[in-house]
Amino acid sequence: MLLSKMAAEGGGKEMNEIKTQFTTREGLYKLLSHSEYSRPNRVPFNSQGSNPVRVSFVNVNDQSGNGDRLCFNVGRELYFYIYKGVRKAADLSKPIDKRIYKGTQPTCHDFNHLTATAESVSLLVGFSAGQVQLIDPIKKETSKLFNEERLIDKSRVTCVKWVPGSESLFLVAHSSGNMYLYNVEHTCGTTAPHYQLLKQGESFAVHTCKSKSTRNPLLKWTVGEGALNEFAFSPDGKFLACVSQDGFLRVFNFDSVELHGTMKSYFGGLLCVCWSPDGKYIVTGGEDDLVTVWSFVDCRVIARGHGHKSWVSVVAFDPYTTSVEESDPMEFSGSDEDFQDLHFGRDRANSTQSRLSKRNSTDSRPVSVTYRFGSVGQDTQLCLWDLTEDILFPHQPLSRARTHTNVMNATSPPAGSGGTNPGSNGNSITTPGNSVPPPLPRSNSLPHSAVSNAGSKSSVMDGAIASGVSKFATLSLHDRKERHHEKDHKRNHSMGHISSKSSDKLNLVTKTKTDPAKTLGTPLCPRMEDVPLLEPLICKKIAHERLTVLIFLEDCIVTACQEGFICTWARPGKVGFLPSVVTFQFLDPSKKELL
Repeated sequence: MLLSKMAAEGGGKEMNEIKTQFTTREGLYKLLSHSEYSRPNRVPFNSQGSNPVRVSFVNVNDQSGNGDRLCFNVGRELYFYIYKGVRKAADLSKPIDKRIYKGTQPTCHDFNHLTATAESVSLLVGFSAGQVQLIDPIKKETSKLFNEERLIDKSRVTCVKWVPGSESLFLVAHSSGNMYLYNVEHTCGTTAPHYQLLKQGESFAVHTCKSKSTRNPLLKWTVGEGALNEFAFSPDGKFLACVSQDGFLRVFNFDSVELHGTMKSYFGGLLCVCWSPDGKYIVTGGEDDLVTVWSFVDCRVIARGHGHKSWVSVVAFDPYTTSVEESDPMEFSGSDEDFQDLHFGRDRANSTQSRLSKRNSTDSRPVSVTYRFGSVGQDTQLCLWDLTEDILFPHQPLSRARTHTNVMNATSPPAGSGGTNPGSNGNSITTPGNSVPPPLPRSNSLPHSAVSNAGSKSSVMDGAIASGVSKFATLSLHDRKERHHEKDHKRNHSMGHISSKSSDKLNLVTKTKTDPAKTLGTPLCPRMEDVPLLEPLICKKIAHERLTVLIFLEDCIVTACQEGFICTWARPGKVGFLPSVVTFQFLDPSKKELL
């Protein structure tokens, strides 16, 4: 009560101030007002009852140098623009394509990067009534509509993505808790589909579509209880991470339809998920106001981060500041001073995989590992986090001074009720390492170890499953691009880690363990004092409405809020000359009104 009164009297103004820049150890990030995208008329958008604003990018390799294209949805509207980045002003008067829908709203979308050209792009759009549309915004064509009669699923589409390496397969998640695998070359049929069980385990089941002729959907996944809020493919496309309203992260081997591991939120639903650039870690966020870091190799929670004051809506790794250093980096003070002279090399993203693999090499020279990821939430705050080697390898001597990452034992759960608004997407650049490091040791702060490290290698699929999978693999998975990997991931058996051939052994995580009261304190959901607690590198209020987008690009960070404004934050040293074109001026920045 006293803190609230003080904030209202003195600190309220500062706390509600919108930040236009922030500083990290690599330098100053700055909001570029001339690179803000929105609806052309820029009239303030009434977001009540609307689905979250989402943003998708694609590069069409345009010879003009403006190869990036941007798609975003606001209410019932969908826009497609040339994205001019940090060096040129946004021209809101010339969208390449604009669509206004009646009776339903766009909820999510995804470009097929394999087929994108300057003349044509394939864009999938999911809708609040359950349909999925395939459009080409360059040609301004609508190719196909899936689930048109809503015979497959009547609930809202929560996430839609192209299957990595495929020109025709895509996966769609619904608020019903179901996912469906489609092929753009097949129709959906005129009657409701009938299904045949292919595989099942604890809290999931996979069915194939029974039909005399091939039709969509090819597969139906039923995952957990409640809405399936988001899913993300691993960088190599082999694994699929799903987060649900029941609070569970579930990671599947996509091709063999096997459950690899699970994790439970501290409380409430999980809303967002992303993979590290090398596929070794997964970060989730949700209604517990926390970000949770999960080790793919060990199938266990290795850290939690507390910085948000409400639900976390998006988590994403930054591949351009994820690093492996062989010398001690300079200390970061955590202030907002301008450190323009501290800037990471331009080739950081291109060599992420090779530098991360140094941890697995036989070279004995000290190597310092830092993963950078970010999160945005309904509290309108942007948080950046550093996941450093003192968290990843707590039993190894540090090869450098610790960065501004707070490893501590929390004595109480985080504050926060779960958000001011009910409601609830990042790209990867590399593949998981060919060799897997030994299982991560438990942190010194942990009172006990609860992970078994039997390291036997499990087969990708057995004969019984292979025969079932072949029914759809021959028609659907053959067009996925062949990837080159020397070895599969080694898998360690542990509670919540399931890789057995036997369907009976798929019930290691029993139904009693899904009770929140019984999962707390187990490997599925460690207590707050059982794992390190991360402190955000920066935590800034950057919008008036809840944030719904966070995307890391090479020269900038892109964020968006529910007002429908897509903002560009230039990375240190990336702010070019201001273009000699008309830029926008506002009478009141909070209302975004033009002069």
